[in-house]
Amino acid sequence: MNDKALRQALFPVLLVLRVTLGLFLLQWGIEKFVVPQNTVAIWSYFYGLNVPQALGYVFGAVEIAIAVCLFLGVFRTVVYGGALALHAVSMLVSWRQLLDPWGDPSNHLFIAGLPVLGALVALFLLRHWDRGVLDRE
Repeated sequence: MNDKALRQALFPVLLVLRVTLGLFLLQWGIEKFVVPQNTVAIWSYFYGLNVPQALGYVFGAVEIAIAVCLFLGVFRTVVYGGALALHAVSMLVSWRQLLDPWGDPSNHLFIAGLPVLGALVALFLLRHWDRGVLDRE
């Protein structure tokens, strides 16, 4: 398979990854505006840091910007890497919930983050084969 055929075959796969992962991050970004107190509680519980509610708006804006860039497939190395790093940190700080999925009724939901992490790794590794909506070819 030549490069052009491979790129054409990968286009719908990478598009699905970009859109679904973008929706995932968009939801978390919007939440920081809709329920800003959650950010304060999450940072306190998982990171041991007391952050002002206003900082949640900054985080939300960044997550929304990353989501839009994922939808468009632009700035791939920085955006895909940033999304991957952001989610990897979230997974690392929730290690207790991952290791004890039935210890609390909501702990088992954290495992859903692992396939998301895998999808972000795959998208990052395949970023050079991806074509965003603004790319010419």
